[in-house]
Amino acid sequence: MEFTMGGRLEVRITPADVGKRVSVRRRSTGGGSGAEFTDTVGVLTSWNDGVVAITRKSGESVRILESSLVAGKVVPAAPARRRGPAASFAELAAVTARAWQPVESEPLGAWRLRAAGGFTRRANSVLPLGDPGLPLGEAFERIEQWYGERGLPPYIQTATGAEGTQETLCAELERHGWRREVSAEVRIAALAPVGDLDADVSAVRLTREPDAAWLSRYQRFSTPGPHVLRVLGSGPSVWFATVAGEASGAGAGAGAGSGGGEPPAAIGRCVVDGRWAGFMAVEVAPEHRRRGLATAVMAALARRALDEGASAAWLQVEEDNEGARALYDGMGFAPHHRYHHFRPA
Repeated sequence: MEFTMGGRLEVRITPADVGKRVSVRRRSTGGGSGAEFTDTVGVLTSWNDGVVAITRKSGESVRILESSLVAGKVVPAAPARRRGPAASFAELAAVTARAWQPVESEPLGAWRLRAAGGFTRRANSVLPLGDPGLPLGEAFERIEQWYGERGLPPYIQTATGAEGTQETLCAELERHGWRREVSAEVRIAALAPVGDLDADVSAVRLTREPDAAWLSRYQRFSTPGPHVLRVLGSGPSVWFATVAGEASGAGAGAGAGSGGGEPPAAIGRCVVDGRWAGFMAVEVAPEHRRRGLATAVMAALARRALDEGASAAWLQVEEDNEGARALYDGMGFAPHHRYHHFRPA
């Protein structure tokens, strides 16, 4: 990382650069000839009382003493992706929201309060796109009240790591006592290579609704109430994939796995929305893993989405799910941005 101009380290940022992406170098030990340095890249979210705050693309907020800075500059947004579809944060935020809709929602200015009986944080959190129409402190109080009336914990979903994401809002949430509880990556890829994966899809059954067998494999609830089915069925064009347990071997027919008996070996969900196909709920029973079933589910759903005119793919994966991350790496999915759920401490 190069900071020098004419051989000298320079701090070329000021408090006027709050909101811009910056790169800084700070002294991390006590000075002198043996000083060590640490570099930080992210969005400059505040500069007050001699303390500089930077939010990294991971969502982590870093506070740096101004007196420890030895270099700093404004840097451009992350380079454009070299493969896969082009996509803005605003476009993906809208597409991902349409693919997982709440049972109840209410506007707060341009923000959207969402609830679904507590089924998943995504469907029970605020989507803060635009201006809430209130000072942030008042907006946060209204959010806590709204979720409290429904017996739900208040969450706000934010994003970091791409042009137009919400690092400044993340910093404000932390300043008001909210804390990140979970983070995940939104990944994107070209859809055709997913459909072209070398996979036997003959055992994958596609339906428009999740049947009892599909629901028996899905791990996100204990009892599937009406609110669960409402969320799962939401989206412009929704498909559910099932591989029956008894049909998981080679040569199973396309009609296998209509229900009954043991839970399915694998399931998945896809929502087609214009050029986008979103993949969710891809799960494989532990005893059926490492047999290519997740790949078969993804390929079958991708082929159906291609038939409906989609050309790009997205999915969400939690950052600590190493197995899923490796699988999606091999399919060509690359990180676009991260999203986080904040909750009052």
